[in-house]
Amino acid sequence: MKKINDLLRFNKDFVRRKAYAPFVTNRFPDKRMVILTCMDTRLVELLPKALNLRNGDAKIIKNAGAIVSHPFGSVMRSILVAIYNLKADSILVIGHHDCGMTGLSSRAVVKKAIQRGVNKKTLSTLATSGVDLEEWLAGFTHPRDGVKQSVTIIKNHPLLPPKVKVFGFLIHSKTGKLQKV
Repeated sequence: MKKINDLLRFNKDFVRRKAYAPFVTNRFPDKRMVILTCMDTRLVELLPKALNLRNGDAKIIKNAGAIVSHPFGSVMRSILVAIYNLKADSILVIGHHDCGMTGLSSRAVVKKAIQRGVNKKTLSTLATSGVDLEEWLAGFTHPRDGVKQSVTIIKNHPLLPPKVKVFGFLIHSKTGKLQKV
């Protein structure tokens, strides 16, 4: 609770001082791009600085491994909303070296879930409901594979306009060096 109270105290002071002023922008990305990247904490400040992005330049979507796991899931919906409603015309999928999704074992995740109190009956219910946890929680062999998979799903999406460009990259999580996939 102390962490939350500290955040709330800081936020109250942030607003009081109008420290938000340098970040004011509109909802349309100035560089007309959507970036799908990993939620890794090392990328929070590094990625925008390595790409010279400022507040308002791009729509940034983050999830584990920069993965589009389902062509009609929330990640793809966010990409399509950015294209159709926010005037984005390019998509960058940016994975990173040393990603926690590399070699992720879905069995290990399920085992940890059970250790933290998820009932085995719940897992059984999910399985009989058609949820394949083995596939859904699986990682990848190399981050490049995850980027390629996401780029392929996006490029082949039936609702993606033909003129929207899709690119895949890996960023080094320490140096910020970007390489095309």
